[in-house]
Amino acid sequence: MDLELLEQTLARHGQPRFRARQVWGWAARGAASYEQMTDLPAWLREALASELPFSSLQLQRESRACDGTIKARFATRDGHPLETVLMRYRDRRRSICVSSQSGCPLDCTFCATGRMRFARNLSASEIVDQALHFTRVEEHPRYRSAARGDHGAHGGHPATPRASGQGERAARPLTHCVFMGMGEPMLNLDAVLAACERLPDLGVTQRRTTISTVGWIPGIERLAEHDRPLRLAISVHAAEEALRSQLMPVNDRFPLRDVIDAARAFHARRRRRIFVEYVLLAGVNDRYEQALALARLLTGPAAGAYPAARARPAGGPGERSAAGPRPGARGSSIFKVNLIPYNATIAAGADPYRGSTRESIAAFQAALQSRGIPATVRLTRGRAINAACGQLAAEVA
Repeated sequence: MDLELLEQTLARHGQPRFRARQVWGWAARGAASYEQMTDLPAWLREALASELPFSSLQLQRESRACDGTIKARFATRDGHPLETVLMRYRDRRRSICVSSQSGCPLDCTFCATGRMRFARNLSASEIVDQALHFTRVEEHPRYRSAARGDHGAHGGHPATPRASGQGERAARPLTHCVFMGMGEPMLNLDAVLAACERLPDLGVTQRRTTISTVGWIPGIERLAEHDRPLRLAISVHAAEEALRSQLMPVNDRFPLRDVIDAARAFHARRRRRIFVEYVLLAGVNDRYEQALALARLLTGPAAGAYPAARARPAGGPGERSAAGPRPGARGSSIFKVNLIPYNATIAAGADPYRGSTRESIAAFQAALQSRGIPATVRLTRGRAINAACGQLAAEVA
């Protein structure tokens, strides 16, 4: 929903400003059309339906996996593709993986999105509409039955918001958001931050919102100055500069040591633990000695590129003091590593990479943990429908 255009449309019809809040409130609760907004005059509902598209995105296709994961392919109004994923967990978490760009200009070699043609940044409305779509999905009775194990094709009944009074969990099913879909969020940070302001109305607090980056240092620095408690994740994938440059060409512009320094500065400013993303590629970056190199990188002394930022005390309302463990000190838990099993991005035989074995992943994790680095292995979701980490490519059906 284009909220700026909504306000303009309502103003053109001489409506009071609170009307925009009414419309947004219905959308955030899962309404599927203006017709369902029964506290708006009937003539206004008709006018909005004829003049203002309910969504800034057009749904082209949905795919569902047997684990309850749903992938949606959208097109923007000017025809650019993007994909978004809803992940369901047994503990009732509902996490959405949203895109910030159509395509990606950064060409990471293990990521399907990097092989797409980059189109453009997405607007804040286009980002929010990805989340709104899955709010409506969770309101749909057939989709809720799919979460319990029925993964057949859904019917065509209109989605309706559940009656009020059934509790916040029932009315706002989404719980987490990660900006780990298509694109580099730090290259579109204004729109990403504007979208983050709207997500709490859908039930996703900013403490449960994570912005992932390849290590775009200007964006990390801007996010450190932002006064919201958003989480930061950094894609590392190799502790050696040369290997990381092979996997992620952006490393030539922003070397890994500088990225880690910027992350430490972020922690000194925000006091938020930083997630380190590390996809494990067999024979490439999964050896025991490479795990030790990663541990040294994350526990070693800062390289000194950002002394002013590291020394700056935290400030502003509600912020914690910067006093605490020395950034980078062993055991300080500034970083937490998420180990990601590789998900194939092209046909077998043509893919230059293979996923690491379970034994290699376990050994890598144990090596990090033995050096005081918290490390978990990410649960793979949606691989069968190309919805897992690194697989989003908006492929043509």
